[in-house]
Amino acid sequence: MKKLSALFLFISFFSFAQIQKVEPAFWWHGMKNPELQILVYGKDISKYEVELSDNIRVKDLTKTENPNYVFITVNTDEVQKPSFKINFKKGKKTVDSYTYELKARNPGSAERNSFSSKDVMYLIMPDRFANGDVSNDSQPNLIERANRSLPSGRHGGDLRGIINNLDYLQNLGVTALWLTPANEDNEKQTSYHGYAQTDLYKIDGRYGTNEEYLELSQKLQQRGMMLIQDYVTNHWGISHWLIQDLPTKDWIHQFKDGEGKYGFKRSNYRTTSQFDTNVAEIDKQEALNGWFDTTMPDLNQGHPLVLKYLTQNAIWWIEYAQLGGLRVDTYPYNDKVAMAKWAKAITDEYPNFNIVGEAWMYNPAHVSYWQKDSKIGEIDNYNSNLPSVMDFTLFTDLPNALKEEEGWDTGMIKIYNSFGNDFLYPNINNILVFFENHDTQRFNELFNGDVRYYKMAMTLIATSRGIPQIYYGSEIGMKGNKDKLGDADIRKDFPGGWKGDSQNAFNPETQTSEQKEFHDFTQKLLTWRKSKEVIHTGKTKHYMPKEKVYVYFRYNDPVGTSRDLSGQKSNLPNEKVMVVINNNEKDQTFDLSRFAESLDGVSKGKDVITGKEISIATQNKITISGKSSLILELQ
Repeated sequence: MKKLSALFLFISFFSFAQIQKVEPAFWWHGMKNPELQILVYGKDISKYEVELSDNIRVKDLTKTENPNYVFITVNTDEVQKPSFKINFKKGKKTVDSYTYELKARNPGSAERNSFSSKDVMYLIMPDRFANGDVSNDSQPNLIERANRSLPSGRHGGDLRGIINNLDYLQNLGVTALWLTPANEDNEKQTSYHGYAQTDLYKIDGRYGTNEEYLELSQKLQQRGMMLIQDYVTNHWGISHWLIQDLPTKDWIHQFKDGEGKYGFKRSNYRTTSQFDTNVAEIDKQEALNGWFDTTMPDLNQGHPLVLKYLTQNAIWWIEYAQLGGLRVDTYPYNDKVAMAKWAKAITDEYPNFNIVGEAWMYNPAHVSYWQKDSKIGEIDNYNSNLPSVMDFTLFTDLPNALKEEEGWDTGMIKIYNSFGNDFLYPNINNILVFFENHDTQRFNELFNGDVRYYKMAMTLIATSRGIPQIYYGSEIGMKGNKDKLGDADIRKDFPGGWKGDSQNAFNPETQTSEQKEFHDFTQKLLTWRKSKEVIHTGKTKHYMPKEKVYVYFRYNDPVGTSRDLSGQKSNLPNEKVMVVINNNEKDQTFDLSRFAESLDGVSKGKDVITGKEISIATQNKITISGKSSLILELQ
């Protein structure tokens, strides 16, 4: 009888327990912004009184229309101990509590380095790179199971697979890894891409654990490399627990249908409405507030609770996983005023931190609008506070330039004109340059695997201004046809990443001759680039293309200094590099006298790829092979 009474008391007490989730689960002492907002979720949690231990003051307590939420704001500078209790009380009785930990920050965390034009960024879709742990391929609490035979299914790639291949990546010459979202995406199908996240504080179990994510970051740092997180502020997955039980109806954007019910409306994707002075309001609202897809509800960043949640979550991952930067998905689809606050809050906390936004627009004025301190933004008194943007203009122009016949505005002149718009960007060295990614046609598909075009394109993005980004597998010639076979075809598994693969391209010794030609050129070029300040921060002088030959020079400012992201000056050696891209099928011989202003004082040049020396002083002409590139270090 006594045992039954004790059991009854135990059940009675815990029937009052309400806490189901606390986010963020912990924080840190010593943050520049000491204000912390803690979300506590549980059945009817808001009906109870909140009390913090040790006489800690509740700076603000926010309750919403949904009684299952409370948002507790504290000043962490007022908390002197490593932890405190959040007590939920009914009268004098504590019905539930949570011990909240404030960890010590890593030394130098606020001043951490971030990616810059010194880096080469390598984009990986974790599910398609390498499977290092077959035991996590499927998870009992996650809906979609591993099925490698299904092109759009889960294939089993994971964080351990990436960790196991860090030698390959380091030897290739890349210095920063951008992973498509690795947080939990528990949608029913096509969840491998990760852009419909369902838990923003948890790595997807099919990729591994939070601890393995941190391990990857730390092992990269040990190699002088860094981890870039793909962050999504515009939308979550419809199965996200917060979406399933909204704190407020306006946490997401909802539209009335013909029957007066609220729910889905697809975006019109016309994000020029963000700055179009002639825009109709309905078009702007549909662009910004429409959903990206049926399973991706559009977040209302203008809501202060949503903005705070997104800001703290990003900072939490930066601090916890020791990140080296963020790439932000679908940037212009967000509330731009709110996002300017978001970016500023992060860069205030980490002054050297870099964030690159995906502003998928084709006009350079439109793209440059989104970079911090853009003069284009002055049209509506807007400053995004976003340090970096992606150069979609060059991405679009490059393959067309290599495919088209020469004309007034066709062929190689497109590249020349693209660089002619550099004046629009407030920080031209801090833009991401690329010729493909996980959303685009594979570059090698466009040119039927012809390595000559790959070499020309790689030469361009590796030697022009900005931060080069390459997509996994391109360096071994991987192809994929998005137009005919969909996204799965441009996201194939890296050969050798799975036990039983017929061929292993991670090992240079077992690469095919075709893969090796792609790989060796990439490796030599990127390894050379690592130590070349003139490429990282030098100026550009380019010459009008003639006979499908485009020539440009990278050179240091005569003053001999450059500035990094923090604005600090650094001394530069007097370097100069000449780049030649010949898009002709035939060899081209050209007169060097045309480039006299750039070759003044130069006696010879060394071919970066072959090591061959060329006399500039004694010969007036250079011959370059058809469909090839030439990089000369000038002396």
